[in-house]
Amino acid sequence: MNLFHALIFGIVEGITEFLPISSTGHLMLTARVLGLSQTEFLKTFEIVIQLGAILSVIVLYWRTLIVNIEALKRVILAFIPTAVLGLIFYKIIKHLLMGSSQVVLWSMFVGGICLIVFELIHKEKDNALEDIGSIPYRTSLLIGLFQSIAMIPGVSRSAATIVGGLVLGLKRKTIVEFSFILAVPTMLAATVLDLMKNVNQFSIAQINFLSIGFILSFVFALLSVKFLLNFIKHHSFISFGIYRIILALLFWVFSSSMEHF
Repeated sequence: MNLFHALIFGIVEGITEFLPISSTGHLMLTARVLGLSQTEFLKTFEIVIQLGAILSVIVLYWRTLIVNIEALKRVILAFIPTAVLGLIFYKIIKHLLMGSSQVVLWSMFVGGICLIVFELIHKEKDNALEDIGSIPYRTSLLIGLFQSIAMIPGVSRSAATIVGGLVLGLKRKTIVEFSFILAVPTMLAATVLDLMKNVNQFSIAQINFLSIGFILSFVFALLSVKFLLNFIKHHSFISFGIYRIILALLFWVFSSSMEHF
């Protein structure tokens, strides 16, 4: 990895983290385009630069995180399923799933179809829940279970959480913001766990690359969050579903053509 790679990864992470298109999947595919193998450092890098995206949410929603105790309790409860399952399946996720581009592409493709089908049949009820602090605890826990599906690279934590919340009767803006805030403990835990296991293996240059990725991730995540909040006022997620399908197909075609070269 060099400086250029760190810049690209930081931008990609920031743009994709909160959109329903899978930031982890995009980072893995970006590595493939750049000709980088999935080394232990690169896998850790892809996880750690999420801290920048986390910081953007803290900056935008610090009042909810600090002042709104009822909302915070629901976020913590929703975090528990992913925390437990993440600890159990950490080695499988890190060493098996995160090394497979085919897992990512199939997750992107199937997830895109699911997004489109869901949006075509979903009708938001007039009495859909608006206040994060009023979400039933059972609903919070179920949203957390939906989020845990995104431990599979390419699924998208944002997509799984948002779709889960819509199924469970939340308003679109409410579940999107809940998804933003839920990312804080989820991604922070994943990053801390990975750093505890691998930080002693990094060189000074690698730490510098992490810092660059962190800063760019923060800046572009701020822009991405604001974009998505404006986008959902007038649009569904169908366009994201179409994008996921096209991206997967393009990579499959690209891979096939390279094999026959």
